Amino acid sequence: MPAAARESLGLYSGWGAFRDPATPRCYAIAMAEPNAREREHQPFAAVGTWPKRNVRTQIHFRLSRRSAADRPIVLAIGDRRFALTGGGGDAWAANNSDNAGIIAAMRSASSMRVSARDQRGRPFSDGWMLAGAASAMDAAAIACARAG
Repeated sequence: MPAAARESLGLYSGWGAFRDPATPRCYAIAMAEPNAREREHQPFAAVGTWPKRNVRTQIHFRLSRRSAADRPIVLAIGDRRFALTGGGGDAWAANNSDNAGIIAAMRSASSMRVSARDQRGRPFSDGWMLAGAASAMDAAAIACARAG
């Protein structure tokens, strides 16, 4: 599906909200803060809703490097820590309860950071500012609720 088929719902500080009617899905997304460290991928954080699959506000991280399979991936939001699950360059909440906790924490914090070790054992982290995240998540959720 070409990017032009996605409908922009708005930009909220560093977060954008989009609707993809062909799937259908809606999501809020932000690129990680820039840094000078080595990257294998362009890291982003996304919160997606797929109404036909009955999936709502699911967090997904694309990490800047492929994480080591036997090492923890940790998300820090304010004073809260969440163990993520993942593989390769992707990470998600370990369960629905953690996903809900992450989304709630994102609404009240100013930033978040994912830390892991890459496949060569080197530590790395990716960070996001959360200004606009709540508005972008709400815009995406409303767009998919209307789409039914």
